[in-house]
Amino acid sequence: MSEMLTANDEAAALEQLHASGCTDGLPVIIPTAERVSRMVLASGQDADMVLGTMGPAHGIATMEKVAVAAVMAGCLPDYMPVVVAAVKAVIEPVFDLTEMQATTHCTAPLIIVNGPARRNCGPICSSYGLLGPGHRANASIGRALRLAMINIGGGRPGESDMALHGHPGKFTYCIAEDEENSPLPPMHVDMGYSEDDSVVTVIGAEAPHSVIYSGNADDPNDHEYLLNVLAIGLANAATNNAVLTSGSATVVLNPDHAAILHKAGMTRADIQQALHERCTITTSELRTLVPGFAGNPDKDTTRHAFTGPGQILVLMAGGSGLYSMVMPSWCAGTHKNSPSSVLVESEFFCEVPGLAGN
Repeated sequence: MSEMLTANDEAAALEQLHASGCTDGLPVIIPTAERVSRMVLASGQDADMVLGTMGPAHGIATMEKVAVAAVMAGCLPDYMPVVVAAVKAVIEPVFDLTEMQATTHCTAPLIIVNGPARRNCGPICSSYGLLGPGHRANASIGRALRLAMINIGGGRPGESDMALHGHPGKFTYCIAEDEENSPLPPMHVDMGYSEDDSVVTVIGAEAPHSVIYSGNADDPNDHEYLLNVLAIGLANAATNNAVLTSGSATVVLNPDHAAILHKAGMTRADIQQALHERCTITTSELRTLVPGFAGNPDKDTTRHAFTGPGQILVLMAGGSGLYSMVMPSWCAGTHKNSPSSVLVESEFFCEVPGLAGN
């Protein structure tokens, strides 16, 4: 069972949680026994069920402790299956959670939700402003994972979380793919899952980098120009992807940009391949720009930012217009900051009436 704290009232409890380093710096919902029990009930699992351990503190993630994080984050019980899947995803060895929590780089877990859970466990926004603010499910689900990483995983700034600057996605970072309007198959389907599956994919990511492009339907090379600027955003010489290589990254196409690539007859695999081919840098460029990472000064080679096309996640979300978003990554750790995907086990979900904050 989780350790029980006591306070005279909720105001005092909030100050106690802040003073103990148990929050993300923002006010939280007080995780009373009743609220936590209702969140556990929503999971359909026992409170002491162990999901795994979370580094760097190697705390044991039980269903109850995850429920505490979900309550504190302001989640509704409906969100619990996605929160649990996100915790499972970062616990998977391929995610390198311990190393990612401790790095000096500004990486945060970006949660991408696919399948029916986008609606059944939300709704989780996939359209205008999906990266926030203003969307409760996106904000509280992402925040629940962060609070779990703080209070179960022990990731506290300046102590075990050594990010030099961090970024706002370390408060919350959760989106859904706009499957209904995308010209591409859902991302999880191209990963090998069924369209009816609900899947959470988590990838360590920098803050979103805006990529501007104005399409020209009369230009047969329209898609080539778009791919070129997306590649610059993903792997310019200032990114870890270009300098360290071997990592992963995320491309969030807006509907207009997705339409340009679809009009050119490109599948998701085609887009990934085209970006992989463009995301390169020569050692001579590195010697000019960041000589400390150039390697052998007598040998001039071309480096790919990614080990293969599959390391670049591509999805469509957001509003129509000039801007898409790319998220370069950290590229380190045993598994090179690889994405981790987990099925949402909503069949265990138990509907709980009322709000989690009551």
